[in-house]
Amino acid sequence: MITALGEWLREQDAEKRLHLLRHQPSYFADVGEVERLRAWLTDFGFLEQKLEGVGIVALINDFDLALPLLSGEEQETLSLIQQALRLSAHVLEQDKTQLAGQLLGRLLSFEQPEIVALLAQAKPTQENPWFRPLTANLTPPGGPLIRTLTGHCDSVMAVAISADGQWAVSGSYDNTLKVWNLATGEAEHTLTGHSALVQAVAISADGQRAVSGSGDNTLKVWNLATGEAERTLTGHRNQVSAVAISADWQRAVSGSGDKTLKVWNLVTGEVEHTLTGHSEVVIDVAISADGQRAVSGSWDNTLKVWNLVTGEVEHTLTSSSLTVVAISADGQRVVSGSHDRTLKVWNVAPGEAKQAKRTLTGHSNSVNTVVISADGQRAVSSSWDKTLMVWNLATREVERTLNLTGHSGSITEVAISADWQRAVSGSIDKTLQVWNLATGELERILTGHRRSITAVAISADGQRAVSGSGDDVSGLSDDMKVWNLTTGKIEYTLKGHSGKVDYTISTSFYGEQKIVYGSVLAVAISADGKKMVSGSNDRTLKVWNLVTEKVERTFTRRQAFRRILKMWNLATEESTLVEEAEHTLTGHRDFVTAVAISDDKQRAVSGSLDETLKVWNLVTGQNERTLTGHSGMVTAVAISADGQRAVSGSEDNTLKLWNLATGEEIASFTADAGPNACAIAPDGVTVVAGDESGRVHFLRLEGL
Repeated sequence: MITALGEWLREQDAEKRLHLLRHQPSYFADVGEVERLRAWLTDFGFLEQKLEGVGIVALINDFDLALPLLSGEEQETLSLIQQALRLSAHVLEQDKTQLAGQLLGRLLSFEQPEIVALLAQAKPTQENPWFRPLTANLTPPGGPLIRTLTGHCDSVMAVAISADGQWAVSGSYDNTLKVWNLATGEAEHTLTGHSALVQAVAISADGQRAVSGSGDNTLKVWNLATGEAERTLTGHRNQVSAVAISADWQRAVSGSGDKTLKVWNLVTGEVEHTLTGHSEVVIDVAISADGQRAVSGSWDNTLKVWNLVTGEVEHTLTSSSLTVVAISADGQRVVSGSHDRTLKVWNVAPGEAKQAKRTLTGHSNSVNTVVISADGQRAVSSSWDKTLMVWNLATREVERTLNLTGHSGSITEVAISADWQRAVSGSIDKTLQVWNLATGELERILTGHRRSITAVAISADGQRAVSGSGDDVSGLSDDMKVWNLTTGKIEYTLKGHSGKVDYTISTSFYGEQKIVYGSVLAVAISADGKKMVSGSNDRTLKVWNLVTEKVERTFTRRQAFRRILKMWNLATEESTLVEEAEHTLTGHRDFVTAVAISDDKQRAVSGSLDETLKVWNLVTGQNERTLTGHSGMVTAVAISADGQRAVSGSEDNTLKLWNLATGEEIASFTADAGPNACAIAPDGVTVVAGDESGRVHFLRLEGL
């Protein structure tokens, strides 16, 4: 049932309705009808019509008309609604039908009467099937996250922010750069020309130009107003991995996989100096404010301070597992980050001892970004642990820690505005996120796992869910959590699997390796809800008594993984090897990453790295249909008890509901992180999903 205002707007002819949506809020503000403006902005029918007819940017801007005219709780309420819309802007730009789900997911924890009333209006107005959050399962407004910028089609590798904090430029593995308007969240330009990933970018002090470095061994100088490349700088014999620009736009310094740095004259495009001395890849470079010195960091575990006028090395500083460096504006202080999870503060003033004055500890994983404030008193660091820390360099203390768990992938780059109020982070999840440094920590709802959730199952009575994860970052302990679906609370945590290092994978453009630890990969609950079986990367199956919370028995298989099926007798602990399969199901173009079987054993649904799902007839072995719609790897799939519908999760951060008979996508819900596991309760409408940030989502399918 639509609201009265929404119904009235819908009854107007198209031209009048569009005029009202575009201009009526401004009219209310101009003539001082603040209460009517506030009533429109807290009416779901108006929000829905405005979004549909004019778009999310115009809707967000309407709140700016009212906020200066209000104060106290009324202003706070409108501000929270506006912030929620801004946080969901990247979703609503693509899928306007998610308005109700996004507002509920972000605002359910707030008790302001107008917000409660708005959410009550949202629930019955949806005319098509949708996912209704039962709890506040998305990043709420009021925290440091301002908005999410989407548009790149691969990992974001670099980001820089203009001195006035109005613009950002990002570089990506998709070979492009994007120029972002941070006020609107829109991409003003897409810069094309590089033939390989863009992994370094710097913006001039006046915000008019940028220089990018690429895996194609070149740098490009860009005019940010026109989006055109002014010049291409060639000379490196390997990928350009770092770049910095002097404040006066006279010089740029680039670092490369060829182990050298080059000092470029940006006026002529010529190389002034080639700086040699590092014995490994140069991974970062920074220039002092006066443009006379630069500091570089390398995988050879050294930092080098260079005189840019002479091209000579002034100092060599040793630091193990170096990842990133920054130099203060006065050129007297260097801060370096490392794989050992620490930062080091160095005094490089002439005549001083060249050693680390202090070590800053607090991160739980490699440090990958460091920025020093203009006055040299503070620094900001980001880490693969998905935190951003603001440091007081005088006291060596952390002033603030921001948990960047809004990202569904590791943070690769962070830039800070000149006024120290805004940060922009880039991630391998293909997005950037804009953070407010002044507001403090991000709140988290319904979290408990410390690493990605990899499995979820629901008991037959629909009262409980179990989620599995590779929780211990050391890889020594994998946790499962038992949730009460009525309250959304954790009843208890099950420990028992021991994660072991199974393999290493290459994750870096340069061949850097990352350890992958064991995790709980699958869980299943017995029909009576009293027992559960879990499987883990530690190559064991465990049978749990959910009444006593104890492990009853453990099945082990120490041999290397093979292409076999094992059928276990849970009473005798004996196993039977099935040597021949009835059918081999082929058709996916890449790895199969998820599979579910219907209760009647007639149908299976598989998900793949190829971003599709396939519906299989298990009697004939034939592929009945292919489900397309995800834009990332399918990570989870579950089938309803009646076998008519399936829910899938993907690294594109969405859950999708499918009609298995027709292959039609029925509904979609976008989370803040990629769902790794999902399950449908026997009632056919309750869905539980776990995502990469550790959050568990409780949703209800409405309108079926």
